[in-house]
Amino acid sequence: MATTEFGNVVRRWRARVSPGAAELPTGGYRRTAGLRREELALLAGIFVEYVTRLEQGRATNPSEQVVEALGRALRLTGAERQHLFHAAGLVPPGQGTVPAYITPSVQRMLDRLTGTPVAVSDAAWTLLLANPLYTPLMGQYHGNERNAVWRTFLGSDSRVRHTPQDRRELEVAQVFELRSTMSRYPSDRRLRRLVTELRANSGRFAELWDSGAVGRHVAAHKIVDHPQVGTLTLDCDLLSVAGSDLRILVCTAEPDTEDAERLALLTEVGTQALVG
Repeated sequence: MATTEFGNVVRRWRARVSPGAAELPTGGYRRTAGLRREELALLAGIFVEYVTRLEQGRATNPSEQVVEALGRALRLTGAERQHLFHAAGLVPPGQGTVPAYITPSVQRMLDRLTGTPVAVSDAAWTLLLANPLYTPLMGQYHGNERNAVWRTFLGSDSRVRHTPQDRRELEVAQVFELRSTMSRYPSDRRLRRLVTELRANSGRFAELWDSGAVGRHVAAHKIVDHPQVGTLTLDCDLLSVAGSDLRILVCTAEPDTEDAERLALLTEVGTQALVG
């Protein structure tokens, strides 16, 4: 019963979000003014086949992560987010867990950063939202790959080029900040599972975790090897949202450079390629 209601709610709220409001292409024939399933899947970072099964009531027991991701993509208010969790048969995450809710005011700010790759992560470095330019730039992540610490220690190579020194500094900073997050949210089960998995499967992570290594993320240049537009050197600044424990990564190119031209090219072709 809950799953059927969940699918109906997702389908109804999907129809009210215009692609323009989500900074997606608006051209071409559309049977509905709202988001297509493919677009909702893109924004939520889940597979379109799973969205289809959820809406049709053929998938049962969506996880907290999936419900949270759909709520963000659908731009729900706090009350609507609670209703979506209840429709899925879940209790909305409470105090003591890593916050994953992006408020409408933060969403509006992100909507205005058109032409700029932007990603929002929670305090555990799990990707919550990537705007339609960040995803073509860095690639689309699914499952464990949505967590930046997991990608660093257990994932495959990314498009970002690291020197050995850059890599060491990144590893130390991520472990230190993940430990700080654990101290603030000791009852978060997903966070505990993440740390347990990393310690069990990465000797380097376990070494840094046990040694109490200290480091911080700082503003940095990132060299991105993109398969279509070539190599881009970008300034990537990490911003914090007071009161929500969110991290906003904003990537920009120096004006009047080849990097700016390549970023502009990605703006033109990236989203259409992903949605198509």
